[in-house]
Amino acid sequence: MDKLLIRGGKALRGEVEISGAKNAALPIMAATILSPGLNTLYNIPDLKDIKTMSTVLESMGGKVARADEDGALMINTEGVETVEAPYELVKTMRASVLTLGPLMARFGYARVSMPGGCAIGARPINLHLMGLEKMGAEITLSQGYVVARAERLKGADINFDTVTVTGTENLMMAAVLANGVTRLENAAREPEVCDLAGVLIQMGAHITGVGTPLIEIEGVNELKPANYRIIPDRIETGTFLAFAGITGGDILIKNCEVTHIGSLIKKFMEAGLNINEEAGGLRVIGPHAGILKAAEVATSPYPGFPTDMQAQLMALMCVADGTSIIRETIFENRFMHAAELRRMGANIEVEDNLAIVKGVNKLLGAQVMATDLRASASLVVAALAAEGETIIDRIYHLDRGYEKIEYKLSKLGADIHRVSA
Repeated sequence: MDKLLIRGGKALRGEVEISGAKNAALPIMAATILSPGLNTLYNIPDLKDIKTMSTVLESMGGKVARADEDGALMINTEGVETVEAPYELVKTMRASVLTLGPLMARFGYARVSMPGGCAIGARPINLHLMGLEKMGAEITLSQGYVVARAERLKGADINFDTVTVTGTENLMMAAVLANGVTRLENAAREPEVCDLAGVLIQMGAHITGVGTPLIEIEGVNELKPANYRIIPDRIETGTFLAFAGITGGDILIKNCEVTHIGSLIKKFMEAGLNINEEAGGLRVIGPHAGILKAAEVATSPYPGFPTDMQAQLMALMCVADGTSIIRETIFENRFMHAAELRRMGANIEVEDNLAIVKGVNKLLGAQVMATDLRASASLVVAALAAEGETIIDRIYHLDRGYEKIEYKLSKLGADIHRVSA
């Protein structure tokens, strides 16, 4: 099992290219089930989760191939016949459940294992199933699998009790081939949801209201294959903001979409970072006199501060001047990184969904363990500033969401190496 060895204390300087968004790529890959034929997707990151979704599609009869040019991934779903997403694959990546909607739309039948993935709290799919039932599907649960049937889904009015990104995506994909109009109320507004709608519209779907709480989908009889470029990863962009801030660095972030990270820019500037748009991208410079400021933040659905950046901000606040308050409102078990940061000398108290972070003068290198994807990123943030050597174990979590992270950081001057156990 690979580990990362990081010797902290180096200010990061230079340019970095942001990869395509994992959380946009995965639902878009699932959406190719809807359009039999050869779909070509660009800017797809080379990640463990992408490989897992490729294997899911191949297990159904699809063909997936990489091209060297522009992160291209070619997916031919004409031969998809198997309508099952097996436990062996779904247990490793929750996003596999996104095959449920498109399988139902195309075949009227799906058998998908209950999802797994990061252990960051309960993430039930009851809202997905509620929506499919309203669209006429018969749902049963059998031996850990969701089994759904319908001759053809029909349009329906679906009101989500809480905002759900994957629920919005799954039901949007189910609705594009349904008979009639589907309205999704209290729909997710995340850029990744909008990107999925973008590829579906290119395929021939009729969708309006994208980016608002009310999305309307008028079903069509068929969709055609797409050639589509996905958006840059806003969470990777935010993570590099944290890298620059905690090391007092100067980084030009290229291939990022500034309009997607408004809440991040605002919060990091409150913490003392200097962030400016330039012709080549987004320039991030560490705080004046090297002093970070404490901040208060509560995670919330887009356009609020994303839960996927909470851990990285916490790492930054470990060495800020003052006391920071971080409230996690999305997941109930997403402070597992706090214990590992404390091993590095951080002063963090956790009370239910509230973390109180009192800044310390310095962090110290230690042996730590990643517990989930974004927690692993927070440990890298902390390690880059820590005195001495940090060894981060279980970095397979990191490989799920960050493309060539040690290569990108090395180019910026970090002392970072991947070592095999």
